[in-house]
Amino acid sequence: MISRRSFLSQSAATAAAAAAAGLTLAPSCARNRGRRLEIAVVWSDGELDRFREVLRAYPEPVDVTSAGDDIGAFLNARHRAGNSPDLAVLPFPGLMRQLVADSRLTSIPETDVLRDRYPRAWLDLLKIDGVLYGVWVKAAHKSLFWRLPTSPIAEADTWEGLVSQVDQAAGDPDLPAPLAIGAADGWVLTDWLENLLAARLTCDTYHRLSRGHDRWHDGQVVKAFGDLFDMWHGPGRFPGGASRALLTQHEEAVLQVFGTKTALTVFEGDFVTSVIGRFAEPGDPQPEFFPFPAPAAVEGEQPLVVGGDAAVLLNDSQGAADLLAWLTEPDSFAPWMAAGGFLIPNQKAHDAHRYHDPLQRRLAQQLLDATEPRFDLSDLLSGTLGGADGQGSWRFLQDFFLAATQPGAQRQRVVAEVTARFSAAARHYEGSKSLDRHACS
Repeated sequence: MISRRSFLSQSAATAAAAAAAGLTLAPSCARNRGRRLEIAVVWSDGELDRFREVLRAYPEPVDVTSAGDDIGAFLNARHRAGNSPDLAVLPFPGLMRQLVADSRLTSIPETDVLRDRYPRAWLDLLKIDGVLYGVWVKAAHKSLFWRLPTSPIAEADTWEGLVSQVDQAAGDPDLPAPLAIGAADGWVLTDWLENLLAARLTCDTYHRLSRGHDRWHDGQVVKAFGDLFDMWHGPGRFPGGASRALLTQHEEAVLQVFGTKTALTVFEGDFVTSVIGRFAEPGDPQPEFFPFPAPAAVEGEQPLVVGGDAAVLLNDSQGAADLLAWLTEPDSFAPWMAAGGFLIPNQKAHDAHRYHDPLQRRLAQQLLDATEPRFDLSDLLSGTLGGADGQGSWRFLQDFFLAATQPGAQRQRVVAEVTARFSAAARHYEGSKSLDRHACS
């Protein structure tokens, strides 16, 4: 990792400003050596426009570069060229681990101000070997089923109860298909699995999977894949059938419920509301949601699966650290919060009452209240297990979906094949760094 500067004596003014910002900064750093700051992000289109609107309130000019879907490759190319951006917003901690292993990130002091803004569980998700390397700027709640108020698919106490509702609806010729699923996007399928793994595994075991440990053949993991088989196997479950589902992307799946009404419910994160909002007509009924249910054998509350984008420091300068600190301020993201489609696990931002509507605020509160949030597993993985189009865990789940939805598919055989595939990939996994063990209380 980039060596941190020694904490030399600071003027009273510098120390006070740093404390207010939530970071401890060294006064010997040039602010940014006379050039504009640059921050690289994965966002594009509307999200990129929103972030640029946010940065208009920052007192210094900042260049925002959209790195596209593969920000890892973008940052590697810029590093080789010797002109890395000052900061980056990373969509998954797995990439953060790689950058730390390559000594390319500056660690961040965990001050009382940061602890006051972010729940401990969320800060711990961005620690490596006990050291903090990022701050959250955006989050996703990924444990939700969405429906219209008239849908016969309703909240169930257990996973088995929800499967029973799907079975009944699939057998009723007068009803739309019970499930919309954007199986063309591999990350959608991994989100299903991650919720079941979060329910069946302890927090430590869940995160051991993210570190490449060969635990994919364990009993509870096998049961989680069996749960998915039970939900996905059988006729009439998806609009146009399972083969059509494998050609359906996430946004189209949302519209199958809230637009064409060819399906009764869709599972995905809070960002479903932004898709609905773009296509909604005046007078359309408001969407309803219910939590992802745990299997009947699971005791206690279903853990919350989350995703998120974290800002990290690639340049150990005063200017970069100042911008990072500003991004944690309660009102920095107010324009995006007010526009909708945005959550952040920042308690002070939540207290500022900037959210677009009560639904967004309610979901944000659930993020803040989560004592053991389980981060999106495919976003923690890299190498042979990592998620990407046509690769790793995304491809494994798409192949599993295809096998599980075939007429006459045998549950035990299909589950054995996918767990063997994950286990084989885990044995070749090269990841060595992990989330801090205190991410699990």
